[in-house]
Amino acid sequence: MQYVCLVYGEEKDLHAMTTERLAKLDADSLAHDRSLDQRGMLIIAQALQPVKTSKTVRRRQGKRLVTDGPFAETKEQLLGFVMIEAKDLDEALEIAGEIPLAEIGTIEVRAIYNVPGS
Repeated sequence: MQYVCLVYGEEKDLHAMTTERLAKLDADSLAHDRSLDQRGMLIIAQALQPVKTSKTVRRRQGKRLVTDGPFAETKEQLLGFVMIEAKDLDEALEIAGEIPLAEIGTIEVRAIYNVPGS
């Protein structure tokens, strides 16, 4: 079964890290991704650009509305995602708990919805 692990955190926590600590976090994240890939469990993993570069799109009454950034009331930002293949939710949760950013942020685990007829 496929799951996506949505990695949330506060960008300010990343900006507050020393260069060395950030480099270690990046190296640990890449090592985790490589480990999943070697075990045949990684579909894709991506970090995202800072939230200040994002746009939010809505369609209301046939009109496209574009605003800067995500919802203002969110404390944590979506920092990245890891899409995995796991035998069940328990295994997906185990993998999510190993994601290095879980130490400073939150990992939301959601099963992929298979659209009927696709």
